[in-house]
Amino acid sequence: MTILVAYVPRPEGRAALDKGIEIAKRRQERLLVVNAGPGGSQEDTSLAPGYEVEQIEAMLEAQGVQAEFKQFVRGRDAVEEINELVDTMDISVLVIGLRKRTAVGKLILGSVAQELLMTVSCPVLCVKAPSA
Repeated sequence: MTILVAYVPRPEGRAALDKGIEIAKRRQERLLVVNAGPGGSQEDTSLAPGYEVEQIEAMLEAQGVQAEFKQFVRGRDAVEEINELVDTMDISVLVIGLRKRTAVGKLILGSVAQELLMTVSCPVLCVKAPSA
């Protein structure tokens, strides 16, 4: 089985990555870290820059777990990409990071995490980034 981590280049993404590594080590399962966004002409802050991808790949190699980092930029949003992976792979758990949002922020902006919780067909572990 595989542990899937939905990664964003923010503290909540790093918290999800850390928890995914911890679970993969404990269960001796494969780890797949995914960073996804639609791409396009505008800068997408949900996509990890190249230097950060290299850092994550080096960190995964140093952790001693069977792990892979994938970045998808092919016109689909993160929810679509992750749902497809969950539907086509043997995923034991999806690990996502959460950030604190106001009630109005949740209502107006929606939430990738909330959409994932409502749509994926596997267990989801939500983790919060440590307080600053």
